[in-house]
Amino acid sequence: MVARQSIPFSAFAFGFLRLIRVQNLLIVVLTQFMARIFLVGPRAEWPRLLVDPTIWLLSLSTVCIAAAGYIINDYFDIKIDLINKPERVVIGRYLKRRVAMGAHQVLNVIGCLIGLYLSKWVFLADVMSVSLLWFYSAQFKRQPFIGNLVISLLTALSLIVLAVYYRQNADMLLIYALFSFGISLVREIIKDMQDIRGDARFGCRTLPIVWGLRRTKYLLYGLIGSFIMTMFLIAHSLDNPRLGYIFLLLLVPITWLTYRLVFADTRRDFGYLSNLCKLIMLMGVISMMWA
Repeated sequence: MVARQSIPFSAFAFGFLRLIRVQNLLIVVLTQFMARIFLVGPRAEWPRLLVDPTIWLLSLSTVCIAAAGYIINDYFDIKIDLINKPERVVIGRYLKRRVAMGAHQVLNVIGCLIGLYLSKWVFLADVMSVSLLWFYSAQFKRQPFIGNLVISLLTALSLIVLAVYYRQNADMLLIYALFSFGISLVREIIKDMQDIRGDARFGCRTLPIVWGLRRTKYLLYGLIGSFIMTMFLIAHSLDNPRLGYIFLLLLVPITWLTYRLVFADTRRDFGYLSNLCKLIMLMGVISMMWA
């Protein structure tokens, strides 16, 4: 019997960082710090805000729960990912399944305990996030639309939790939370279009599988149009011209996204659109500096 070859620590560490999507977690941290400085403020005191332990703890709580969510999602999706993205499969290759599940539980406990230390409302938001991420990975993501909705809500929750904790300039935080929700919803549906082959093989009933690519595109056109209209109406109702100009600038990449969506029909096309959605979200985060 041949002994199983041990995995070098560097490969283990690299695999773990890829599993928790460290680049996405860094974007979450950037988003929360930008929101704390430029939306909650006061902006003039940004050096003090950067070393404020509260935002560091709040961000660490969010990151731990998000990382745990990525782990449990990949844990449930090993077979599907071997078809959709075999080169990105980590569990079973770099990490044993029981190690992944243990890391998921530890990260969730740490995240929720930090939330409880900060506020009972942050703790409740953390518990809700942990629960939604579990049910999403185990069931919701295989159902049409509900999985997309859950992930989009959780994306927005990273900003909503700041509004719950700080209670200052909550309107601006909620506007950017709505922006994150809208772009994330579009991206999640596009990702389902990208992964249609593997999802269909394992009995998932995502929108592209149930409706087909053409009808799913029509839904996306409607969502994008409604999203744009809502953002401009909110900027107008707040009588905030700077916010209107920001949304006008963001309309350029969103228009390009819609144009490319019309002609997209391959996995590579939808991968490009998914990355474009991430870029638009990052542009939205950076725009907080001028909101």
